[in-house]
Amino acid sequence: MDEVIVGNCRVGKGRPLTLISGPCVIESREHTLLCAQKLVEICKDRDVQLIFKASYDKANRSSYSSFRGPGIKEGLSILQEVKEKFQIPVLSDVHEVGEVQEASQVLDILQIPAFLCRQTDLVVEAAKTGKPLNLKKGQFMSPWDMKNIVDKALSVGNTQVILCDRGCSFGYNNLVSDMRSLAIMAGFAVVAFDATHSVQLPGGLGTSSGGQREFIPLLARAAVASGIQALFIESHPTPLKALSDAASVFDLAKLGDLLDTLLAIHAIVNRGVN
Repeated sequence: MDEVIVGNCRVGKGRPLTLISGPCVIESREHTLLCAQKLVEICKDRDVQLIFKASYDKANRSSYSSFRGPGIKEGLSILQEVKEKFQIPVLSDVHEVGEVQEASQVLDILQIPAFLCRQTDLVVEAAKTGKPLNLKKGQFMSPWDMKNIVDKALSVGNTQVILCDRGCSFGYNNLVSDMRSLAIMAGFAVVAFDATHSVQLPGGLGTSSGGQREFIPLLARAAVASGIQALFIESHPTPLKALSDAASVFDLAKLGDLLDTLLAIHAIVNRGVN
């Protein structure tokens, strides 16, 4: 599995860096279209492939009262509009087997949340659609054990799998990123790194997750230097006002400069790779 094809993006070694980005959750139609437009503008003159990400439902929020999004029907309608207007592939989470078929009619790539990565029925049902999968590595999983998750997709003939690391649980309300994980998982799948969820402090604010946004660039640079093919960075035009992950989402206004640095690192790492 050297390459995963997501819409008009070819993710793999020797290919341009792929950016999976957008707000954590769909906040509104207008806000989602604004974010997509800004991301397209940022990536337009850079050698970056863009996959737009926004969740129609955040089913694993810290608190019952946390904003979850518009739900599957309205959310997919908004993502369909993003897809058609900007001609970019779109991604969202699926949380239950019953969502998969409906979501696969719109999404170019289905994401299995980290907390659900061991849910066999969900992974297999998503794989049966034939759509690419972005399998988030559980905070409780070792990198080598993710091979078992990949095998679940392979069991129904789906080889289009990206494994996305987002840090490992480290004591209470903290995560740590082990860059060795990226190299280990690259032995059996295309690998992405989630630089925004990796700086979360899960549940660290009591009824919501905290975060250390200032470390996103550092971790992103380290991950690209490791040789990953895709980078997952949730982004927002006004991070402190984000309705989900306000402490860890990245500022869209700073994304272009960060990408320029990452692209320079990516070019060095991939020099001579066909």
